[in-house]
Amino acid sequence: MRNVAEMAKATEEALALVAAQPDVREVEVFTSANSALLTRLNYTSHIPCNGVEEPKSAESYGIGIQAVFDTPDGRLIGFGSEPSDLTAAGAERALAKARRAAVADPEFVSLPAPGGSPRTLANYHDPRLMELDDTSLVDAGWKITGGALRTFTASSRLAALAQDDEALRRLGLILGGDVTILRERIAIASTTMSRAQTDETTLITAFATAMVESHGAKGSGASTGTRLDHFTDEAGVEAAQNAISAIGGERVPSGTYTVIFGRQPVADLLNNIVIPACTASAFYSSSTPFLGKLSRAVASPLLGLYDHGAMPGLMGSKGITCEGLPTGRTDLIKNGVLAGCLSNWYETQRLLRDPALEEKLGARGPAAETALVPRNGFRFGAGGGRQFDSPPGVAASNVVLEGADPVTFEELIRRVGSGLYVGRIWYTYPINGLRAGDFTCTVVGDSYVIRDGRIVAPLKANAIRINDNIATFLNSIVGITKDVKGTIVWAADEVVYAPEVAVTGVHVDEIAGFMEELD
Repeated sequence: MRNVAEMAKATEEALALVAAQPDVREVEVFTSANSALLTRLNYTSHIPCNGVEEPKSAESYGIGIQAVFDTPDGRLIGFGSEPSDLTAAGAERALAKARRAAVADPEFVSLPAPGGSPRTLANYHDPRLMELDDTSLVDAGWKITGGALRTFTASSRLAALAQDDEALRRLGLILGGDVTILRERIAIASTTMSRAQTDETTLITAFATAMVESHGAKGSGASTGTRLDHFTDEAGVEAAQNAISAIGGERVPSGTYTVIFGRQPVADLLNNIVIPACTASAFYSSSTPFLGKLSRAVASPLLGLYDHGAMPGLMGSKGITCEGLPTGRTDLIKNGVLAGCLSNWYETQRLLRDPALEEKLGARGPAAETALVPRNGFRFGAGGGRQFDSPPGVAASNVVLEGADPVTFEELIRRVGSGLYVGRIWYTYPINGLRAGDFTCTVVGDSYVIRDGRIVAPLKANAIRINDNIATFLNSIVGITKDVKGTIVWAADEVVYAPEVAVTGVHVDEIAGFMEELD
């Protein structure tokens, strides 16, 4: 993997080369190197297996150039990239692509320029993860598998179903999933930032799904972190425990329920509905349910939501954005009131200059500028690191949901009285457009029936769908737990530090029996 010193040197040399071109008015050079390590979990008690298999890696690096050209047709802006080449020849090819792709953009103001806020996070990556060898990668996989197997064999509930080891194996105990380690390095320089800025990031995640196949029971577990010495068997233990707890799942009829959304459903709803609605681009295109509502109530006063890209120890933290700007905290919802939105330099500049700014955002002047600080210009690739081959988009980093008056999980269950605990959802997406706020999702596991303030039975997987509006989730909150956990959903770039949230009046539809096959 390319080191930051050679990336910084290549970035500055490319900047000098491109800036010397007579038709180039502004230029930004971005280089990145990504390395992903993965080992898959594959344990089946009743079929010969390896337990842990397919350790593999993928690496990529390259250069991206965004340039503003003076032409006979006026000012044009273009982007080009070149993979696997940080030399002057690679920079020349990337520049040629940017020149061919250049177009007029009347909403473009300038390339990013540093402001007054300094960088606050540096030297935060784990050198052990950055230099991890193959043996340690496989050991990490076995840590998760071992945690699940110990949980299965120690279960009194499974012991009651199987009197000896052979009978236990015939129950069909299954564990699948993966351990993934992502390592990122970037360097960026531009006309306004002639000295290259660099950043290094490491993270480790584990996802596991466990099954007791003979009883149609399934459970999931996950963990997130930034350091190898903090990595535990948590994901495997959690998955096995949830699979055991799911034995004997019940069905519930269609209706309106009080629902406790577990951490994964909270993360999924934020990732697919709320966070996209809190971006500057959504306000610019008038595609958010929060249109024109800055400084107005959009949620229960119990709810707070913010993004913090510079928080030490959190998995989504970065020292700088992919525009070379410092990361930091952006309040999105504060005591139920819309306080700001996620943005990059381009989206901030064009929204602040939009004649319909007040109508779209709900404010102008200093209030709008405060709400639109560009702390979230990233070049993410669907969970695969920071990419050299695309200009910056808008993405969250660490999203934290918190309650104004948090309670214990036991107290939350008592408050609900009768209802549902939903621990895992799938295929969550907006319907009727994001602005409408309507969404749908399927409850696929780790879920339970609540009666008389107690969890009394597992909820059968794939037996209900939730069809509602995000306003119900945001405004009908009856309680939020104290403890948050870093949670990632499929192909997400941000990490959600999610509590459990109880919501009244959630509409649930029963799924017909033939749809009950396990996800």
